[in-house]
Amino acid sequence: MDALDEIKEFLACETPDSWIQAALQNQDILLIDHAHCEKKAASTAMNLMFRYVDRLDLLNKMSRLAREELIHFEQVLAIMQDRDVVYDHMSPARYAAGMRKHVRTSEPGRLIDLLIIGAFIEARSCERFAKLAPFLDEELAKFYRSLLKSEGRHYQDYLGLAADYAGEPIDERVAFFCEVERELIEAPDDEFRFHSGAPTFI
Repeated sequence: MDALDEIKEFLACETPDSWIQAALQNQDILLIDHAHCEKKAASTAMNLMFRYVDRLDLLNKMSRLAREELIHFEQVLAIMQDRDVVYDHMSPARYAAGMRKHVRTSEPGRLIDLLIIGAFIEARSCERFAKLAPFLDEELAKFYRSLLKSEGRHYQDYLGLAADYAGEPIDERVAFFCEVERELIEAPDDEFRFHSGAPTFI
């Protein structure tokens, strides 16, 4: 099983075709929000590094992840510049906040939940890059395909750290967030973002 097949099995649902349609009709918003997502992914990794300073494996993996996400951020900005798309403020999708509201407050539960959520965000990004690529122009399709390997590894890093630090099976918690994630992806959404749900405006 390759990484993409593993990710599809990990996720409870595929991206709705209506979201693909919305993405193709809103490519400027797709790029702007994608840039925001890469920046936020780097920030999330850095926040984990500052909060959990005693976990060497986490520090090493999150440091590498943050660097890669910032490189992706720069790459998206370059593509936007070539296409005269202006990088600007944008309200975030409900997606990440919709999962984070279920994070436990005591440790190590809090860390485990944040790592599991990180795995779902990276897995969904990977799935969307793969699903979008066949419909995009050559430059953007090539770029999105190039991200699959690193995003797939990020998903594995997050999930592996969660399993290592839990000290017990995490299947139940993964299943819980799997259902939360599915609902966010399949539920009607009145705005388009990289991680938005099924659009209501098509």
